[in-house]
Amino acid sequence: MRKLGLIAGTGFADWLEGYQQHQLSTVYGSPSAPITEVRLGNCQVFYLPRHGNPHQLAPHAVNYRANIEALHSLGVGEIIAVNVVGSIRPEWPSGSLIVPDQIIDYTWGRAHTFFDLIDRAEQPNEHIDFTHPYTGVLRQALLRAGEVSGLKLSDGGCYAATQGPRLETAAEVQRIKRDGGDVIGMTGMPEASLAREKNMAFASVCLVSNLAAGIADSELSITEIMDNVKAGSQQVQSLLQRFAEQ
Repeated sequence: MRKLGLIAGTGFADWLEGYQQHQLSTVYGSPSAPITEVRLGNCQVFYLPRHGNPHQLAPHAVNYRANIEALHSLGVGEIIAVNVVGSIRPEWPSGSLIVPDQIIDYTWGRAHTFFDLIDRAEQPNEHIDFTHPYTGVLRQALLRAGEVSGLKLSDGGCYAATQGPRLETAAEVQRIKRDGGDVIGMTGMPEASLAREKNMAFASVCLVSNLAAGIADSELSITEIMDNVKAGSQQVQSLLQRFAEQ
């Protein structure tokens, strides 16, 4: 059976009823939370809430290496990440679903590679190709699932990964826009590159919770952002259900 890793925010997959909990430890430490194994459609899904359960880990404090290593140790070969983002593009308002195809990484200080704790005598340092950070086949499968479900998914876009946990200034958003970013999140890296180092297929579905600072007509409201996330989670659920079934 197909083994699929699902990394999402706390509460995004509460509709999944788990039949087994995996409490794991890795050489990089413990993952954010126990991994819940469930059967969904034609997939054996391993769900990992990246911020812990309950939600307690800020984006910069997530142990991304332990999370990816734990999923890899369970035999997971492909990962879908659900990311909440702010949109730089007014045509992608709150509730929009994006399947990005590129990344710009603005994070710093995060443990971002598996190649700094290896035995150099047995495994030399590697330089992975990251030209296309998301796996094309997995992206297309998500887009097909959205089409069948009647959901409008935008094909492509550049995910800008910022450090957090604060939101960005209007000037920073304008800089990211000039750099070619389309949506802004805080958890997309180094998840994607770590998965590539483990030769795991990786794709993201981004839920827009708000227009980014300076793009919206008013200042950002955290309460409004969280309300938009809650409202949009049903779309994500429908998408994942259809993806697993097909």
